[in-house]
Amino acid sequence: MPVIESTYRPPALLFNGHFQTIYTSLFRRTPDVPYERERILTPDDDFLDLDWLRVGERKVAILSHGLEGNTQRDYMKGMARTLTAGGWDVLAWNFRGCSGEPNQQLYSYHSGATHDLHTVISHVLENHSYSEIALIGFSLGGNMTLKYLGERGANVYPQIKRAVAFSVPIDLASSGVELAKPANRMYMIRFLRYLREKLEIKQMLFPGEIDLTDYNKIKDFQGFDDRYTAPLHGFRDAQDYWAQSSSKQFLTSITVPTLLINAKNDPFLSKECFPVSEAEQNGNFFLEVPASGGHVGFITFGNSGHYWSEARAAVFLNSENPETVSVPA
Repeated sequence: MPVIESTYRPPALLFNGHFQTIYTSLFRRTPDVPYERERILTPDDDFLDLDWLRVGERKVAILSHGLEGNTQRDYMKGMARTLTAGGWDVLAWNFRGCSGEPNQQLYSYHSGATHDLHTVISHVLENHSYSEIALIGFSLGGNMTLKYLGERGANVYPQIKRAVAFSVPIDLASSGVELAKPANRMYMIRFLRYLREKLEIKQMLFPGEIDLTDYNKIKDFQGFDDRYTAPLHGFRDAQDYWAQSSSKQFLTSITVPTLLINAKNDPFLSKECFPVSEAEQNGNFFLEVPASGGHVGFITFGNSGHYWSEARAAVFLNSENPETVSVPA
C-alpha cells in the first residue's frame, strides 16, 4: 500500500508496448478544443504561453506535456476534453519554446525545470479564485510535476489537492540507457531530429552560442545532454543533470494524494521507474502499473474518443477515496 491493482487492458490488436506507443502518437485524432491563449512573463524576462479551456468551474487542472510536446498533442487535448466534461477548468501550458514561437533566452526547458511550473501555479493563484488545483503531467511533464510536489513537500500550496502523472521516467539516467537500446532507435532518432530543429532556431537567434558541428554523431540522450542540456542549464554534465532532475528521489516527500501510472511494457522506462518501495513508504503516493499501455498510450476504442488514462485521471481527481480501484478499459 498504496500500490493499486490496475484493470486496464488494451485493444487486442495493439498487443505490445511499441504498437501502443506508436498508435497513440501517429493515429489518434482528438477533436480540437477551443483554447484561449494567455502569455505570462517569467522572473528571468522570458515568457510562457498558457492555453485555457474554461467551463466556469471553481476547480482547475494544470496539464504539463512531454518532451518536445505542446498543448496541441492529442493526449493533452484528450485530457482537457475529459476533465472539462467532469467539472474542471483546464490550463494546459507550453514549455519554453514549445508554443510555436521561440522563447527569449538561450536556455529553454528541461526535465527538472520546476521553477516554470511554479510560475504557472503562482500566476493562477494570484489572478484567479480557484478553490482547488490538480496537477497532471505526461512523461517529462510528469517528472517535473512529481519533482515539484516532492520539493515543496509540506510547503506545497494548500489549493493543490491531487496530482496524476503518466509514463514518467522518474530515473533519468537508467531511462536514458533504455532509450539508447537498438529496439528504441526509432524514438531516439525522432527526438534528436526535433531537438536539432530547436537548436537551429537558437543558433540563428544567438549567433556564436550554439555549435551544431557534427550533431549527426550524437546518438543518444547522453551525448545530447552532455553537449547541450547540461551546459545551457547550469549542470556539470549529463550525469549531474539526470541526478538533480530525476523525480524518484522526491517521491517520499510528496504530501498530497498523487497517482503515478507507468505501464510495465513502456519502451521508454527502465526497471528503476517502477517505485514500489516509495509507494509503500508514503501514504500519499499511489502507484499503478498496468501490464500494458505503452508510453502515453492507454488506448480505448469507443467511449466517445476518451482514452482509459483520461477516465482514470478523472476518477482519481474526483473520488473521495484516492485508493479507489482502477477503472476498467
